[in-house]
Amino acid sequence: MEQPPNAAPKVWSPPPALGGKFGSINRPTAGARHTQELPRGDQPLQLYSMETPNGVKVAILLEELKALGVAGAAYDAHRIDIMQGEQFGSGFVAINPNSKIPALLDQSEAQPVPLFESGAILLYLAEKFGHFLPADGAQRAQCLSWLFWQMGSAPYLGGGFGHFHVYAPERIPYAIDRFTMETKRQLSVLDNQLRDHEYIGGSEYTIADMAIWPWYGCVVLGRVYDAAEFLDAPAYPHLLRWAHLIDARAAVRSGSALFK
Repeated sequence: MEQPPNAAPKVWSPPPALGGKFGSINRPTAGARHTQELPRGDQPLQLYSMETPNGVKVAILLEELKALGVAGAAYDAHRIDIMQGEQFGSGFVAINPNSKIPALLDQSEAQPVPLFESGAILLYLAEKFGHFLPADGAQRAQCLSWLFWQMGSAPYLGGGFGHFHVYAPERIPYAIDRFTMETKRQLSVLDNQLRDHEYIGGSEYTIADMAIWPWYGCVVLGRVYDAAEFLDAPAYPHLLRWAHLIDARAAVRSGSALFK
């Protein structure tokens, strides 16, 4: 029986070219693609990242710790250009086998500790230095719940909405509508939470705010995907209030500008 022209094959094989901004980077396999050592400085922490929403989260925390005078949190920052494929160099892959930014190397331990995934790095540093993670059990639970909410939700905003709204080589109405719907639902989730809370987890500024702001705060401020008007940002006044509150912090500004 003949297959319809748009039927999926029994076994997928990659097309000759995907197209779009990231088409030349994406492959269906993991691992190093070339040999490239990572630079290392003398500070206890070595940050490898870039000025993307995921990339600035850890930089913001490190700048906040610097503002508090936490000496052990001193760091060197090294830019990893993901558009040039530097995340696939052997040195970076040795720290993060998933080839995504940010990554961190803690040189202060007897055996250097490699870390990857932004949520894991934020949690590690907050626990290590005792800041921006509530000590109270209930408040800590709220902080972690919202931290991991961001980890699970942002792929719909970035890989879903952002990709099909901005980067895809062709406009696919179904994909745009599908991910715009979900993005607006997520904005509504945050707006509802912030209606009665100064910060994401309650009355305390935490790593949950640092994780969520570079994505959702910057979306409603018009800095990510140039989509504030498209998503009707004024419909989320509590989220906008919070976005401006976080944006006014000096460490947030310096952390966001670190790799620019």
